Amino acid sequence: MKFSVPRRVGAVAALALAGLLGTSAPSATAQPDAALAAPDISVANVKQHLADLQSIATANGGNRAHGRTGYKASIDFVKAKLDAAGYTTTVQQFTSSGSTGYNLIADWPGGDPNQVLMAGSHLDSVSSGPGINDNGSGSAAVLETALAVSRAGLQPTKHLRFGWWGAEELGLVGSKYYVSQLPTTERSKLSGYLNFDMIGSPNPGYFVYDDDPTIEQTFKSYFAGLGVPTEIETEGDGRSDHASFKNVGVPVGGLFTGASRVKSSAQVQKWGGTATAFDRCYHSSCDTTSNINDTALDRNSDAIAHAIWTLSAGTTQPPGTVFENTADVAIPDNGAAVTSTVNVTGVTGNAPSNLAVGVDIVHTYRGDLVVDLVAPDGSVYSLSNRSGGSADNINQTFTVNASSEVANGAWKLRVQDKASVDTGYINNFKLTF
Repeated sequence: MKFSVPRRVGAVAALALAGLLGTSAPSATAQPDAALAAPDISVANVKQHLADLQSIATANGGNRAHGRTGYKASIDFVKAKLDAAGYTTTVQQFTSSGSTGYNLIADWPGGDPNQVLMAGSHLDSVSSGPGINDNGSGSAAVLETALAVSRAGLQPTKHLRFGWWGAEELGLVGSKYYVSQLPTTERSKLSGYLNFDMIGSPNPGYFVYDDDPTIEQTFKSYFAGLGVPTEIETEGDGRSDHASFKNVGVPVGGLFTGASRVKSSAQVQKWGGTATAFDRCYHSSCDTTSNINDTALDRNSDAIAHAIWTLSAGTTQPPGTVFENTADVAIPDNGAAVTSTVNVTGVTGNAPSNLAVGVDIVHTYRGDLVVDLVAPDGSVYSLSNRSGGSADNINQTFTVNASSEVANGAWKLRVQDKASVDTGYINNFKLTF
C-alpha cells in the first residue's frame, strides 16, 4: 500500500511403490451440475504463491520494487499461472522514475463485454523488503481466485477481468496509467472494481471500503455470516489503486487488514491481537512470509471469491461427461514414453473446441517432462514441454481445441521423462466432454 530459484530434487527411492504400481479400472461418469456458491479458496495455495513471491524477492536483491528485476519476475510468475489457466493476458508497459513499469491484465473468456467486473491488487513492493503482506497478500489471493474461476469453468453474466498493478508504491502510477489509457466508452463498461491491498496483516483488523453500497454490503454480509465484525476502512482511504478507478466514476470496493496504525483496545476486544500496529513490518525488511496471519488471509481470500461469484451473477458450466483413468502409471527416469488411456464411448460427433484435459502427475521435477494428448487417430496435442523448471508435479486442467477429432475412441495421455535423476508417475488422467 502506498503511504506519505533452481531446485533439483534427487531421486526419491521410496516413492510408495504400492501406490505407484496399484491399479484401478478407467471409469466414465456423468457428474452433476456444479454448485453456484463460490468455492472455498485454499489458503495453502495462496501461501504457496506468497512463498514463490518471497523466493523471487530473495533471488533479486530482497525486494520486488518498481524498476527492479524482482518486480518483472513477479509479473512473469503471475502471468504464467494465468496463461496456463486459459486467461487472455496483456502486459501493459509504462515509464515511471526513469524505469519501465508493468501492469498485468487478465481477461476470462465470455460474459457481457458491456458489463465488466474487475478485481485487482498492486504487485510491487517497496525497495526495503519483499512486500509479502504489502502486497503479496492481495496479489496472491486475487491470483488464486482467478485460478478458481478457471477450475470451476465459471460462466458469469458479466465479463471478468483481473489486474496486477505496478509502481503503486510510487503513487498509484500503474493503475492511473491503466485508467488513463481506457477510452471513455471502455471505462463506462466497468460495473465495479474491487481492490485488495494488505489482507493478511499479522495483527489484523477486518476493514471494508465504504464506497459503492452494493459492493460494501456484499463483503459485510459475508463476514457477518462468519460472525466476524467489520469496520469501515479509513487508514488507507484513497491511497491504494481503487482511487484511480473511483476518480473516473467507477464503483469501487475492497478489503484491508491494517498497516502502521495501532489497533485500539476496543479493536483488540473485537478481533483479538494486541494494542500494537496492525502490521509492525509495514514497509520494512521483515515483511516476509513470517509476517502473515493465516486466518485473516484465509477469510479475506474466501471473501474475494464470494464477491466475484456474487457480483458477476455467475453460473458454473455443467462439467458434462467425465472419462477418467485413475490407474497409476510409473514414468521411467530418462526413459521411454508411457501412456494412460481413456476409452470414450457414447459421445455424438466430434470432441469439443474446449476439451478439458485433467492431468495429475506426481513427479519430483516437472521440468523433465514432455506431456502430450494423443487423439484416437494419432493426432498429438502438446500440453507441457519441459516447462515449470524446478517445480514438482503437474496437477492442472488444460483446454484443447479438439473439434476436428471424432470424440469416441482411445485417447491417451503420453508422458516422457527426458532427463535423469528425478522420478514420478501418472496419478490420474481425465477428459471432460
